[in-house]
Amino acid sequence: MEPVLLILIAIAFLVGAATLLVTRRRRGAIELEPPRSAPMPVVPAEESELADESPVSVLVDEPPVVEAPVVEAPKRPSFRDRLSKARATFAGFLGRSQIDQDTWDELEEALIRADLGVGPATALLSDLKARVRDEGLETGDQLVAALKDEMKQRLGGVDRSLRIDEGRTNVWLFVGVNGVGKTTTIGKLGKRYTGAGHQVVMAAGDTFRAAAAEQLGTWADRAGAVLVRGAEGGDPSAIIFDAVESAAAKGADLVLADTAGRLHTKSNLMEELRKVRRVADRDPGHVTEVLLVLDATTGQNGLVQAQQFTEATEVTGVVLTKLDGSAKGGIVFAIQSELGIPVKLVGLGETADDLIDFDPDEFVDALFSA
Repeated sequence: MEPVLLILIAIAFLVGAATLLVTRRRRGAIELEPPRSAPMPVVPAEESELADESPVSVLVDEPPVVEAPVVEAPKRPSFRDRLSKARATFAGFLGRSQIDQDTWDELEEALIRADLGVGPATALLSDLKARVRDEGLETGDQLVAALKDEMKQRLGGVDRSLRIDEGRTNVWLFVGVNGVGKTTTIGKLGKRYTGAGHQVVMAAGDTFRAAAAEQLGTWADRAGAVLVRGAEGGDPSAIIFDAVESAAAKGADLVLADTAGRLHTKSNLMEELRKVRRVADRDPGHVTEVLLVLDATTGQNGLVQAQQFTEATEVTGVVLTKLDGSAKGGIVFAIQSELGIPVKLVGLGETADDLIDFDPDEFVDALFSA
């Protein structure tokens, strides 16, 4: 047993000596190496031996700079983008090189197909023929230029601004049949005017359409506006009056009031709109706009709606929505020439920024652009 015990003691002694030696070497290495995290000393240029030589660049271990990708803002739809169908109705007429009877026939058909209506189209053609005769116009290009000028003159000369009287609780009523986009229009305008510094209250006066108040509430949240709503099936006039009083108490200067999608053929429902109009205009309320929202794809039916709603609520302007590839747009001329109501806003897309002020010159140019 003694030899075995002596062998074990010898092995233990050798292992301990080896461990001690390795530990001392590691300590010595650590003491000789500078701390890895210690910053390099900075020597001022005037004290450096290289001060009179070219500067020395110091490489710093930093992550590479990655440039953020350039994100272009979405392009706003234009009239030209949205009037492709209307523009197609003038394709045959635009290709003519001279002015003859066929030219006039094709132009008349194109105007009616573009939803100008028979009356406005006839009046426009009559004045255009007189101009061609008086000015001695002969080519198709000259006729197109004269037609565009006549259209712009007919649409010009009216105030298309949206009225806000300073120091008052302004009320804008939105009327129109179901499905034309009244609630969405209110939401988009609310976002525009809160962004411009106005305090906006939205009144959920459409109490008969399911989820109308919820939809308007979503827009109010997006716009930073206050929503006033009532019970489903409640009195729209009472809700709008409450919204006006709430706005006055808060110092808000603009109330955007939704109304039910009244069928313009129902006299009792139109009478209710008259009541809404009267109540909204009671002190402290001050109705400065009654905006009729029309679907641009409805064509001449929109003219009938405009007539009925104007009689009931004294419409001050039209918002033309859904002006997309299926819309013809000529209803703009019919409404203004026959009713004297200007189109003030046009919806060209789904986002809030796609509700734009109507520009008659841009509109007419888009009808005849290549």
